[in-house]
Amino acid sequence: MTLEFNLPTNLTLLRIALIPLLVVIFYLPWVYANVVCTAIFILAGFTDWLDGYLARKMRMETPFGAFLDPVADKLMVAIVLVLIVQQQPDPYLAIPAAIIIGREITIASLREWMAELGKRAKVKVSTVGKWKTTLQMLAMTLLLYREDLLGLPINAMGYGFLYVAALLTLWSMVNYLIAALAAIKEQ
Repeated sequence: MTLEFNLPTNLTLLRIALIPLLVVIFYLPWVYANVVCTAIFILAGFTDWLDGYLARKMRMETPFGAFLDPVADKLMVAIVLVLIVQQQPDPYLAIPAAIIIGREITIASLREWMAELGKRAKVKVSTVGKWKTTLQMLAMTLLLYREDLLGLPINAMGYGFLYVAALLTLWSMVNYLIAALAAIKEQ
């Protein structure tokens, strides 16, 4: 695999570079730390969308970019969920966070295994997976911000969206496992 550094890949690398910045700001004793962390997380989400869009639109998809993009996503999700749970040590938050992180590890491993079997297409991203990701990112954005806004209970809404994302996480994981088992039985 050659390491091709084009605009989409550089955006993915930027997303990875934003992680330590987000962590440092998260722990700063600063009244606006949550606002800045939320902005960084939103920027990271935008770069995730933009790098995929540009890679497809400009035909700049590379094997390195295809590898790096989900790694960046999983790093951001896992680290931000750990930060949120550490800040709000509540089992009702830790449980869906653990489900999401566990699923990410499981599916990443499953995809790698299926790729070795030449059946990676059997575990490609599904519609349920896309909905899960959208709700998960919305939940994490709200939980990073935490404070009520315009009379809306932002933190409580974040909890709710995180639970829906966790349910979709389990649903999509079962779908991926069923598809993988079917592909394995075909051999």
